[in-house]
Amino acid sequence: MIDYQAGTTVLIDKPYKWTSFDVVNKMRWNLKQKLGVKNIKVGHAGTLDPLATGLLIICIGKDTKKIDSFMGGMKTYTGTFLLGKTTPCYDLEKDFDAEYPTDHITEAAILEVVKSFLGVQQQMPPIFSAKQVDGKRAYDLARAGKEVELKTNTIEIHSFSVNSARFPEIDFEISCSKGTYIRSIANDFGKKLGSGATLVALRRTASGELSIEDAVQVEDWIEALKTEL
Repeated sequence: MIDYQAGTTVLIDKPYKWTSFDVVNKMRWNLKQKLGVKNIKVGHAGTLDPLATGLLIICIGKDTKKIDSFMGGMKTYTGTFLLGKTTPCYDLEKDFDAEYPTDHITEAAILEVVKSFLGVQQQMPPIFSAKQVDGKRAYDLARAGKEVELKTNTIEIHSFSVNSARFPEIDFEISCSKGTYIRSIANDFGKKLGSGATLVALRRTASGELSIEDAVQVEDWIEALKTEL
């Protein structure tokens, strides 16, 4: 059996609508049952929003000390923006609240906007985010109807490609630094095109040197854990 207390790292393909903490809690509970212990350290290296899927790095036991080093790597995402509609949280966790014209948007304009995102820049996080504001999560304040004042983050977009064959849906692949909010990129993308946009699909495919190709489903990992001797 793997010595989980000594430390191991598992790559999980996070399910749709699960929070990152749902995955951590599920794996911790099953580990405690299997090992017969009251507690074991389990953490993740980089939050994924509930509506996102893809690579979630889970560190167990002494490997939780590696979380910061895992989080520093470049992240790669694929997904889809929907042009012409917005939501308060920039994704589909809330209903559409506004519609905008898209008839004026050309392929050339889309490609120019894509170029404008490349490089180091300041990004404003969504108010519905886990950013700390006076010791509280921004999304808790936003959901309570309170005004949220956030500060910009310095981020870097290494590469950004799009496919507009399904316009007004825009499929994309983007590689970026840690701390980048793809929801904010969607919102800014729509604004730069004189319209609006919502992130309607998101999947993390890589984090540093680690790839989604090597990840397993949570339930498959649990079944393998149960059969370990």
